[in-house]
Amino acid sequence: MSAPQKTVRRSLLVTSAVLSSFALTAPVSFAAPSPSPSPTVTPPADMSSVGGARLGQPGTQVDLGSGAPVLPKDITARSWIVADAESGEVLAAHNAHWRLPPASTMKMLFADTVLPKFPRTQQHEVAPSDLAGMGAGSSMVGIKEGETYTVRDLWLGVFLRSGNDAVHVLSAMNGGVENTVKEMNEHAEELQALDTHVVSPDGYDAPGQVSSAYDLTLFARSGLQKKDFREYCSTVRADFPGDTTEKKGKSVRESFEIQNTNRLLSGDSDVPVYQGIAGVKNGNTTNAGATFTGVAERNGRVLLVTAMNPQKGEHNEVYKETARLFDWGFQAAGKARPVGELVAPRSAAQSGGRSGGNTSAGQTGEAAGKASGSPVASASAAGRSGGMGVAFAISGGVLVLLAAAAFLVNRRWPLPDLVRRRSRP
Repeated sequence: MSAPQKTVRRSLLVTSAVLSSFALTAPVSFAAPSPSPSPTVTPPADMSSVGGARLGQPGTQVDLGSGAPVLPKDITARSWIVADAESGEVLAAHNAHWRLPPASTMKMLFADTVLPKFPRTQQHEVAPSDLAGMGAGSSMVGIKEGETYTVRDLWLGVFLRSGNDAVHVLSAMNGGVENTVKEMNEHAEELQALDTHVVSPDGYDAPGQVSSAYDLTLFARSGLQKKDFREYCSTVRADFPGDTTEKKGKSVRESFEIQNTNRLLSGDSDVPVYQGIAGVKNGNTTNAGATFTGVAERNGRVLLVTAMNPQKGEHNEVYKETARLFDWGFQAAGKARPVGELVAPRSAAQSGGRSGGNTSAGQTGEAAGKASGSPVASASAAGRSGGMGVAFAISGGVLVLLAAAAFLVNRRWPLPDLVRRRSRP
């Protein structure tokens, strides 16, 4: 490392500066097609090459190298990806850029777009118009008109119960569904998630609404830079506000327990809690089938796995296949040669950074003074909060030029250390 680079790194740590969003002055071009935003029956021969040419090829892409285990034989997902969350290396993929219905995994992009806008303690009284326009059969957390909820309550409803009602209330707070969809599409473009076209913020099946395993992994990776996102997506269970009733002349707010529907996090009769799991988001609709993006840590290695629409009809199949891909990824890490990478946001790439060492638009530094490798908060003994800890981030004011230099110095994405999930007592 050159002397100027060492000076910049030292300055960043001393000043605890925020890695600010950078103005995009010119688009970053890739040799990628511009297909219509609709799914295809089979993977196209010509898909996006964002992240590397091999990721745009149909079929399984893997380069095992010396000593790497073979991929599991029983993976039936139409599209999947295994990536190192910190370095951005894609260890293996199958139809990574196939544009498919995403179901509620689209809520990761919704959260990454909207979550920074409202403090978690802000309260909102739900109006009837807030809940208008939800699709028939939508998943609900149980929000009631006329009741007041904190922003934290609403986000727990989004992540734990995949509540479309919570998404619509937050969208109403954000200027409405139309504005929120617009902002989500803009943020997807900033993240270089070019396979994605948002029609409904909650992921409900809609004509033209598509994403890809590659893009969903980008959304998870970006969202995990945010402390509240990490807390919500890793929460196993929580108390949620219910109805307000009158008891002995006093208004009393009831509550009920909600549990995360991510079965690798909460477990099920045929799926154990996955060792090291720390989120992120699941989904299931008629058009999408089952979809899931997960993040897990073992021995300091953090992996992201996305699986879309397994063709095997077993109960909880998407979680079973994800677990097998995680197992392979942890065994293959350091042995399998990467077949592509998770790209940086446009603003970071424009500043000279690659897939590592950058902060996407809207991301902010958290917990000043916390250095990389610091311990992070674990889930409570009762498993109710499951907070993910503090990001390796830099807080305080700093010139944009100084922030830009960080991308040239630190080549690793500053994903915070993740707590290994523990079984609840």
